[in-house]
This record gives sequence, structure tokens and C-alpha cells, in this order.
Amino acid sequence: MQKDQLFTRRRMLLAGAAALGAAGTAGLVMAGSEEAPPRPAVLAGPQARQVLKPSAYRLQPLTGYGPPRTPPRRLTVRHEPILRISTRGRHMMLTFDDGPHPDYTPHILDTLAKYDVRAMFFVCGEMAVDNKELLARMADDGHVVGNHTWTHPLLTELGRRDIRDEMERTSDVIEDAYGERPQWFRAPYGAWNRAAFQLGAQMGMEPMAWTVDSTDWEEPGTRTIVDRVESGAAPGVVVLSHDAGGDRSQSVRAIREYLPYLLDSGYRLTVPSRRT
Repeated sequence: MQKDQLFTRRRMLLAGAAALGAAGTAGLVMAGSEEAPPRPAVLAGPQARQVLKPSAYRLQPLTGYGPPRTPPRRLTVRHEPILRISTRGRHMMLTFDDGPHPDYTPHILDTLAKYDVRAMFFVCGEMAVDNKELLARMADDGHVVGNHTWTHPLLTELGRRDIRDEMERTSDVIEDAYGERPQWFRAPYGAWNRAAFQLGAQMGMEPMAWTVDSTDWEEPGTRTIVDRVESGAAPGVVVLSHDAGGDRSQSVRAIREYLPYLLDSGYRLTVPSRRT
């Protein structure tokens, strides 16, 4: 009973916080041309980063707890990921991949809370399953949690069944901890293929990429990360950063510098509104 009440409370908080964080942002996301024919995905972003090896074993998400699974709403299959958000009103969006990590994610959440800013977190299932309390905090703080697969594989090298497995089990863990299934998906390494677009749409998830890569995955130094974000700031920009996948202490320090700068520059850091 207490479990069901907790999930109900989180869903109410999600609805209220998303409405505040995305007020006036109807039609927020913008994609590239949807008329382009499907084409092989091209690696984008952290191309030089070593591909993570799938885990030797895969943890199964908890089942049988909390409210019943919510059937996903099927979406139109896109041919390209969403790259930016609406340019109206100097909106920008901060996104963080690969977490949650117990050493870095709490500090990023603390900074976002200090400035009352919402962000998107694209989480990996094998990280989320051991850090569910951080997903619960993201829900309570009004952040949006997306699916970043279970083991962070290169999807273009996997068969359709394995891609579905990576995505579906991660969505199950997110629902268990966050309170609802994710409505957004990001392919590891920015490597998209037709199966990822199709399966994501079947699971009710829109594909989200990015506009500006902070390059924090290279660990180039805090100053470089800050300069990259501040110089790339513009209406509609989606910023890629990371809260796991390596030493992210530079990412933690960088957001403490660039976030107040962005706000002082008149940018509104927002997240997509929830679909109902």
C-alpha cells in the first residue's frame, strides 16, 4: 500500500513539475526533416571513446512491485533523431548520459536544485538498477528520465532482438524507480539505425540527440567544458554532458560555472512537457 502511495505521489509531482518546467513550451522539440528516407546511422559525439563492453551478466529488473505496467503509446517512426528544441523564448536544454552514478549524479542534482533548473537524464539500466534512489530523486525534483539502453552497446552492431532487450529492460527499471515509463530514448554514441527508431516508437519513446557536445567524455579539463557549453549556447540548443561512464568530477565542477552564466545570459533551461 505504501509503495502504491509513493508511486502515486511521484506521478503527481512529475505532472506538476513538468508543467512548471515546460510551461509555454508546447511543441518544444524540433527534428530534422522527417521526409528523408531511412539511412545508416553515423557515429556522432564521443566517437573516440572506447566502446563499453556488455556486462558479463545482466541483472534482471525487479518485477511484481508497484503499479501495473503502463502500455506504451505507439508513435510515428522517425527517420532522424530530434536535434534541438524550439528557438522561441531563448530555451535551452541540458542532458546527461550514462548514469546515474552515486559519486557524481548527486552533485549535479544539487546544482540543478540550487538554481531551480530541470534537466534530462538518459540512464543506463545496469547503472539505474543499483541506484534507484537517484531516479526517485530525479522524479521528485521534476527532471525527465530517458532510456540509454542497459549496457551502452553500439546498436548498429546488434540484432533487433538484442536492441529490444537493451531498451525494454531499461524502461522497466526506470518505471520501477522513477514512477513511469520513459518517453525519450538516446542511442549510445549517437549511433542510430532503423531498428532503434522503430523499436523506440513501438515503446512510446521519441529519439533525442543533441546540438552541442560538451566533450566532457574526453575529460579535457573543467575550463574546456565550460567554454564549450558557453560558446555553444543559443536558442534551441540541446547540450550533451555525462554523469557517469568515467571520472565525471570535471562535469560536476563545470555545471557549477556554466549554469549561472546561462541563466544570467537570459536562457531558460527547460525540459519537454509530458505526453498524456
